[in-house]
Amino acid sequence: MAEAVVQLRCGVKNDGWGKKAKDSLAAQLWSKTPGTGPMWMGTYPKVPSYLVSTGEPLQEYLKKHPRLVGKAVLDQYGADIPFLPKILSFAKALPLQIHPNKSLASRLHEQDPVKFADSNHKPEIAVALSNFELFVGWKPLADIQALFKLNSLERFVRSPGEFTDATLCDICEALLTASPETVASTIHELQSIPESQFGAYPYIPGMLARLQREYSEFDNGNLVAALLMNYLTLGPGDAVYVPADSIHAYLCGDIFECMARSDNVLNTGFCPRAQRDNIALFTQTLSFAPHNAAEALLPRRKSDKGLAGHTDVYAPPIAEFNVLATCLGAGETETHKSILGPSLMIVTKGCGTVNIPGDTTLHLKEGHVFFVGQGVPLDFYSKTGMAVFRAYTE
Repeated sequence: MAEAVVQLRCGVKNDGWGKKAKDSLAAQLWSKTPGTGPMWMGTYPKVPSYLVSTGEPLQEYLKKHPRLVGKAVLDQYGADIPFLPKILSFAKALPLQIHPNKSLASRLHEQDPVKFADSNHKPEIAVALSNFELFVGWKPLADIQALFKLNSLERFVRSPGEFTDATLCDICEALLTASPETVASTIHELQSIPESQFGAYPYIPGMLARLQREYSEFDNGNLVAALLMNYLTLGPGDAVYVPADSIHAYLCGDIFECMARSDNVLNTGFCPRAQRDNIALFTQTLSFAPHNAAEALLPRRKSDKGLAGHTDVYAPPIAEFNVLATCLGAGETETHKSILGPSLMIVTKGCGTVNIPGDTTLHLKEGHVFFVGQGVPLDFYSKTGMAVFRAYTE
């Protein structure tokens, strides 16, 4: 008989923007997971998860035991997990990027299956585990219009007149296609302007200095991010939702990230020019939501899945997943009632136990990751305190 709750071995994918060694929460959590191996959680083939007990890929285990995902999920997605949770740690800006919608992802996958390894979209959420800085979505149009009346920026407005999302798209393309020399000279000019002239965004000159230290004064992403995008600083537990085709770049911090099961991305900044994708395709694909900082935030609400009141839920407006966050103080308990679909669970802080039907008790420690099959209630306890994130669908 298949076990409904199994511990997983995951891996950390190394990227140039990542924190190193002891500074990386992702690496710290991974190092406490039994076994070794390439921290993505789930069944995505590029960085799969394996059962600790047998070494078997989770994907193969679910194919053998499809009942574990539940009928509704099986009918819609097959014997698979339709979401992909990760722990990510950033030391500098992630590439300026969007994730293609389903239509474009399907076309790109057909044209270049090596670069675009799947045909799915990739809406995502990011929950801060530490102080977290990011760029996401667009400043309000009126604010952008005011900024681009500065002498140094007027040349990038190629279609004077009514200022609309189409105007914003043209400006974004103009900034992304500007020569390295134009980028550098524009940054220099903007840094010579008093902060008071940037209206609600006096941080812009300082941010440009910070970004150019990380990616050089010639990177077009510096101008797009600092001038056009919302800059946010989140505290632990705060979250954002990034729809497909929404521009974003994560800047610094540690997060729990969850997305639809895809790894497709178009990059146009904060990376070497040789690694940038087609700018015309990028700008044609852009969506224009969110259009202010508040719209990007994803609220955290109490979940009816937690019967003792210690569980919150992050519920993005998509079908693939929700995320539960359970925080226990010393001596506290929580019960998750049965979920009618698969889930992936990671302990991000502290330790404790979980009891499952059949008088089975599992010990939970930081970095431990578990797959939980559908229909299994869970009883948590921590003597000293514990934080658990659990992504699920049903």
